[in-house]
Amino acid sequence: SFVTFTYPPSLTEKSSEVAMLKTIQGQKNEATTMTHQYPALTAEQKKELQEIAQRIVAPGKGILAADESTGSMGKRLNPIGVENTEENRRRYRQLLFTADERMDSCIGGVIFFHETLYQNTDDGTSFAKLIKDRDIVVGIKVDKGVVPLAGTNGETTTQGLDGLSERCAQYKKDGADFAKWRSVLKISDTTPSELAIFENANVLARYASICQQNGIVPIVEPEILPDGDHDLKRCQYVTEKVLAAVYKALSDHHVYLEGTLLKPNMVTAGHSCPTKYSNEEIAMATVTALRRTVPPAVTGVTFLSGGQSEEEASVNLNAINNCPLAKPWALTFSYGRALQASALSAWRGELSNEKAAAEEFLKRAQANSLAALGKYESAGSGAAAGQSLYVANHAY
Repeated sequence: SFVTFTYPPSLTEKSSEVAMLKTIQGQKNEATTMTHQYPALTAEQKKELQEIAQRIVAPGKGILAADESTGSMGKRLNPIGVENTEENRRRYRQLLFTADERMDSCIGGVIFFHETLYQNTDDGTSFAKLIKDRDIVVGIKVDKGVVPLAGTNGETTTQGLDGLSERCAQYKKDGADFAKWRSVLKISDTTPSELAIFENANVLARYASICQQNGIVPIVEPEILPDGDHDLKRCQYVTEKVLAAVYKALSDHHVYLEGTLLKPNMVTAGHSCPTKYSNEEIAMATVTALRRTVPPAVTGVTFLSGGQSEEEASVNLNAINNCPLAKPWALTFSYGRALQASALSAWRGELSNEKAAAEEFLKRAQANSLAALGKYESAGSGAAAGQSLYVANHAY
């Protein structure tokens, strides 16, 4: 129905107009203040999720991200002269997962790719059982990769929500207790757009909610790529805007924060930025951005390495843990390349090199374990550990 007014209105008409506007405003206020959450999770479900998250980021522990897709594994294996076959991928993952007991005090969780979750060791033990028996939490990558976001300048969103609940239910039965979903944003003159920020935040929140319904702890990963020549201040500003949107979306979707982990980029300048910043400056910018946006209820922050060299990733994580600001969350690592570059270089597909490769992996795991406690002392880096792992427009 439409209300028409004559102008100038009479006093009687004016008072009735005001009364009507007040009524409408009252209804609006009531609608916006009367939010409801129907019990999505029981107390037992919440307890289980929080305990899983706490185990993954126990003091001195972080995550081995071994969830490279088949295509990404090709990019790791081809440079060392190893054919990208299922058997070679299995042999390489076995080398990591069977590293000696030093691994147990450094690694709280391992993220698997779908193929890897259903592979076995040489003696027939499933990788999932092997990891669980070491009291390490099994995780699974559940997103289906990035796709173009129409109406933006080359930005993307992440697909994989269709059928996610059923997949999570199956993964939980098959031994996975946490999951990972990566959204990607990029800094340029025209990006990230408001559309890309909010679309990716919403997708992450939907994913997180679906995981929790199935007893799986979601790792929320809004990665801002290091591509570009932006300075540290610009990265910090964009990181804050992205994280603020993510936690608004998680709140809107009633996600239980104590049963989540955040996997963000560290705040660093773009790879092509002419200014070089110290580890302490990176740490201060990173912790400041987190303090402004990430609720203290979040159990842990597991940084991605984002193309940093192995040594850089360890030194920066150490500086973050020594930053003189209050930090209410565990601040640790979820590294793929920054735990594996030296190991791959030492392995080269040779059976006789497996022990040496496992040793290189353990060396990096121990370095990052110390860094997560703020106790890592860099002794400089070897050839492989100091090598940049940056890949433009990185995709898994």
